[in-house]
Amino acid sequence: MKLISWNVNGLRAVLKKNFLEFLADEKPDVLCLQETKCTPDDVEQLWPAHYTTYWNCAEKKGYSGTAIFARPRPLAVKNGMGVAEHDREGRVITAEYPDFFLVNVYTPNAKRGLERLPYRQTWDAAFLKFLQKLERTKPVIFCGDLNVAHTELDLANPKANVRNHGFTIEERNGFSALVRAGFVDTFREFEKGGGHYTWWSPLADARARNVGWRIDYFLISAALRPRLKAARILPHVPGSDHCPVTMELA
Repeated sequence: MKLISWNVNGLRAVLKKNFLEFLADEKPDVLCLQETKCTPDDVEQLWPAHYTTYWNCAEKKGYSGTAIFARPRPLAVKNGMGVAEHDREGRVITAEYPDFFLVNVYTPNAKRGLERLPYRQTWDAAFLKFLQKLERTKPVIFCGDLNVAHTELDLANPKANVRNHGFTIEERNGFSALVRAGFVDTFREFEKGGGHYTWWSPLADARARNVGWRIDYFLISAALRPRLKAARILPHVPGSDHCPVTMELA
């Protein structure tokens, strides 16, 4: 089973670029999108008919949002975490399959001045609690833009970004809590080195120079580790300031 996650930074924009070609080339079984910034009514549904789409849109128009494109239809799909404080921005959508839950998440950004860092810490705790509740029923896969580089290997300039959003100790601790809870960072099961990124600033030719951050992930319950076949980053795919990440399960 091939799963792909991609922060498209506006589905309407990427549809005008390479989205349909990407879908045709990669043929994922499930595609999880973040930062869709639209509703289903805002876009022409040009994608292949064998994909069923599920949407969680923010209350604020043109903001945030997640979607799942699925070939194998899930048993059930649920939006949000069931916490009103966290469920207004369309950031979580969960698809239940026979042997796992798949959670697509767009984690809140702490913002440049860190004004949203306290909320981000509240979110991180609530999201872990949500995952652990699901895991009591069956294993969990979760993916998306987690808006944090976990270690110094996960960004090009760690020393210069210690107190910048996306690399504060508070945000990194939030990710470490996921790992301590038993979730496996799938990419790191295959690649231990640095220089592998999923987001690049649109300024100063950062992508061409590979001055980036790894902030998009697939994590899985430890129970699924024996089925993990591959986990990759696709930096060659244009269309967004993020690139897709992919994972394959036996």
